[in-house]
Amino acid sequence: MAAEKENKLRLIMGLQGSGKTQRFIQMVKDALAEEKGLVVCIERGKRLTYDIPHEARLVESTDYGFVGYDYLKGFIAGLYAGNYDITHIFIDSVLRMIDQPFDDKAESFFLWCEEFGQLHDVKFTMMVSKDVAFANESIKGFLA
Repeated sequence: MAAEKENKLRLIMGLQGSGKTQRFIQMVKDALAEEKGLVVCIERGKRLTYDIPHEARLVESTDYGFVGYDYLKGFIAGLYAGNYDITHIFIDSVLRMIDQPFDDKAESFFLWCEEFGQLHDVKFTMMVSKDVAFANESIKGFLA
């Protein structure tokens, strides 16, 4: 019997005040301790600067003017093309970062990240400020 493949995408969902940020920070620290490759954390604003260990490559998104899912996909692909040692990409507040709603395009983007991760052996962890009740069955499969 074939082993089930491991998801490459994990979503941390919840409303403000639900502890998402502390879980996110701990997951970055765990990845740095466990993984042998480069860990990248894309944040919106500089709110995580002092919480994320310096071993992680911290990217501040407002420096790049992210405008939508296609831009973010290109940015992720470019990051990886420039450094094949990336093993994990963390994205803080992904929907706020690109000013997009939680809709079918968000689901399509999450599925793209899962496929990209499977193809290139890169894990993704993203924080989504939305109640878990909004997640459909496809999205629920990625909840951390």
